Parts: sequence; C-alpha cells; structure tokens
Amino acid sequence: MESESNIDTNVMLKENSNRLNFFNPKRHSEYTKALLALALVSFFWGTTWLASKRGVKYIPALQLSGMRHIIGGSLYVVYFFLKGYKFPTKQQLLQFFWMSIVMFVLSNGLSTWSVAYLPSGLSAVIGSITPIWIALFSVFILRETKLNWITVIGLLLGFVGIVVIFSDYISTLFNSGFIIGIIMGIVATMTWAIGTLYTVKHSRNLNAYYSLGWQMFLSGIMLNMISFASGNFKPLNLIPLEAYLSVGYLVVIGSIITFGAFIYAIKRLPPAQSSIYAYINPIVAVIIGALLNNESLTMVIFGGTLITLMGVYLVNMGIRKSKPVEI
Repeated sequence: MESESNIDTNVMLKENSNRLNFFNPKRHSEYTKALLALALVSFFWGTTWLASKRGVKYIPALQLSGMRHIIGGSLYVVYFFLKGYKFPTKQQLLQFFWMSIVMFVLSNGLSTWSVAYLPSGLSAVIGSITPIWIALFSVFILRETKLNWITVIGLLLGFVGIVVIFSDYISTLFNSGFIIGIIMGIVATMTWAIGTLYTVKHSRNLNAYYSLGWQMFLSGIMLNMISFASGNFKPLNLIPLEAYLSVGYLVVIGSIITFGAFIYAIKRLPPAQSSIYAYINPIVAVIIGALLNNESLTMVIFGGTLITLMGVYLVNMGIRKSKPVEI
C-alpha cells in the first residue's frame, strides 16, 4: 500500500498533468474546431427544410428525396471503395437494407413529403419531437428505462407546445392536405426513433459513414422506384435549374458537410453540449422560412416552438438520468 505522502504526490502530479493538458494548444484547437462544427450543424441542418420546400415545388417529394440520397450515398460508397473497403457481407447488406427503409425511405421520405403540405418551419418543429418517441418506446415497448418526473414534465411540455403552435393554424386544420402533412411528419419522427434505437443496439461495430453511405444509396434506389411506379416521377430533362440547385444543396450541405461536421463534433464534445443542435435547428428553420419563404411567424408560433423545444430538452435530460430497468 502506498504511503499518504506518495498518494498526495501522485495526485499533485496528475493535477499538474491535467492543467498542462488543459492548456495544450492542440486540445484547444480540436475543441474550437468541434464547436465550429457544431455551429455548422446547428445552422445548416435547419436550412435544409426550406431547401426541401423549394425542391418539392418542382419535383415529386419522393423523387426529390431519392435523388438526394442516391447521389449522396454514391459519393460515400465510392469514397470507401477507394479507401479499400470491401463490398458489404450478406448480413451487412440485409442490415443496411432494413435500416435504409426505416431511416430514409420512411422517415426522410415522409418528412420531405410533409413540406409539400406544411410550412418548412412547422415541419422542422414536428421533426424535433423524435426524442419524445425514443423516450416512450424505450419505456413502454423496449422497457429499458423508467419514467421519471423530468421526462414526464418534458412530455407534457412537448405536447402543450405543439398544441400552442397548431392553435395558430385553426383555420387550416380542417384542410385535408394540412392534416396529411402533419400525419406524415409525425410518422417520420416515429420511424426515425425506431431506427435510432435499433442502431444503438445493433450497429456499434460498423463504421458510421460506411453504414450511412449504403443506407442512403439503397434508399435512393427504392425512393426513385416507388416514385416512378406510382406515376409521381418527373423526367430529368423537365426539371428546372432551381430544383437541381435544391438537390445539390441537400446533397452537399445536408448529407455530406453537416453529417461530417456532426460526427466530428459528437466525438469531441460532451453529449449535453453536442445535442444543442437539436434545439437550434427548428428555430433556424422557422426564422429562415419566414424570411425567405414568407411563412407565418407569429409570437404564438415562436412561443409554441420554444415550449416544444424545452419539452424535448427535458425529455433528453430525463433519459440521461433514467436508470435502465433491471430484468
């Protein structure tokens, strides 16, 4: 057993080492880059809702989503082939296929389709409630966690916030297209939550970008096939330049740059800090939609957005504090 003086010396040496590490320029440089990456994600993911809104004016929603994913996914897949990655195994392909249906065909396809019926800012607020579904599925279906008072308050606030927002749209709530958009947005958040929970449990040993690339590529093929088979497919030579610019923006900014920045940030920042983007995205989407697309932005809508995001924040906090259920 070490003497008390040796223990004190070791503690002092460790503290001095930590101080030196704290003032290490390289560490500060990485931290600063991670914050910048988080800022990029927080802002630019919020703008992709308006890009989708602009795109669906000229291209059927599923075709737009399919074009985005087949281009973005191809870039990822080609990159990994050039890096020496092999073709996925049969088991990996089945996993990619299943995940591409849940995460991209259903979730992203429906969320893109929802902006054809809803303001882009409102679609973004609906999209922000995904953590609420993750909490509910974890408690009532997977039974992996227990409800605590923080989560319950968060769930209630999230519900109240959505009600407050939609109270400003009472005159359009009876519009069938508006209701369809709401349902699509909600189903999209539910499927993304299911996919997230599945990924956490079964995809830890896969390279995140490699998996993402194949999921996007496969979903792009499926979304275009569904769009073509349903008769909602526009010939490429009839698509105007503005629509192609929307697709390009979604591919470069939404699928490549911000995804890369997101992975960079979450690997270098504490979870509580890196999750800030989820609360900024909808606010950016609401403001950008009002400024560039003449979407309604009243104090009721903005207040309801803040209430909803506060609820989502509390749900996230409750999940982190909740202890797993003992089986």
